[in-house]
Amino acid sequence: MLRRTLLALAATLVSVPLAQAQSAWPTKPVRIVVPAPAGSSLDIIARLLGDKLKDRWGQAVVVENKPGAGGMLGTDVAAKAAPDGHTIALSFNGPIAFAPYLYAKVPYDAAKDLVPVVMTTSQPNVLAVGAHVPVKTLAEFIAWAKAKNGAMNYSSLGNGSSAHLTMELFLAEIGAKAQHIPFNGSPPAALAVAQGEADACFMVAPALMAHVRNNKARLLAVSSTQHPDSLKDLPTLASAGLKNVESLAWNGLFVAAGTPEAVVAKINADVNATLADPAVKSALDAQGLTPVGGSAAAFRQVVASDSARWGAVIRQLGLKLD
Repeated sequence: MLRRTLLALAATLVSVPLAQAQSAWPTKPVRIVVPAPAGSSLDIIARLLGDKLKDRWGQAVVVENKPGAGGMLGTDVAAKAAPDGHTIALSFNGPIAFAPYLYAKVPYDAAKDLVPVVMTTSQPNVLAVGAHVPVKTLAEFIAWAKAKNGAMNYSSLGNGSSAHLTMELFLAEIGAKAQHIPFNGSPPAALAVAQGEADACFMVAPALMAHVRNNKARLLAVSSTQHPDSLKDLPTLASAGLKNVESLAWNGLFVAAGTPEAVVAKINADVNATLADPAVKSALDAQGLTPVGGSAAAFRQVVASDSARWGAVIRQLGLKLD
């Protein structure tokens, strides 16, 4: 009896410092790895969140840009980090939900090596054309793309991104072909359209807006019926009968598998509170980004369903990138 009591007491004493350690998280600066370049929508989101979270956490929040390999390089950093929550990836559907179907070799197993923590934003892709393209409406663009007979080209923020797959699905639906020019992130992909190097693109709005204001690019349509007020004047692809091209580009936080549940729960709660901040919501909406939040379980479901849907699309289109 005494032995059982002592063992129970010992277990309690061991659990107390563990619980205290988890509740005290973070114990050092937190790194948010962004698998996209400075100026991208991911970068904007990470810096907005980091500026608020540093006050909640009482620690510096360092944003580290690590673009490349369609987002896999930066995402891999979190997958291989110590499972303590101090390294977080702000990743997106490309390297998480699409990559396993597009590449024979991915440096991590998204389903096993990463834990979804919280969805940060979900936003549609917008269809944009350069000012040199002689169209002003979605219908005109569809007719023009078909008439180009494969001579059209388009930029994307990288192979296997939502921007890439949305355009490929769009082209398949309208019966047109085009040449793909992948870039490392949305800013150079948007610049290519504005400078006439590329004719068109699908991507989230932030990187395009300066070029639209300077009359170097035009927005023609939005890829989802769910979109922020800042894009409310754009027609949807569904309105042109292209319901199968409905797409949303989501972003979210991921940590290494094995991170304590208490740490995951704290990050989730604090990010949800930050996304509910009116100033943050307003800043995101101005960029064409819609804050989401929600539970870690809900985010896991989105990742799983998006992976299943786009895996089928990738197989249908016959896309392979290595």
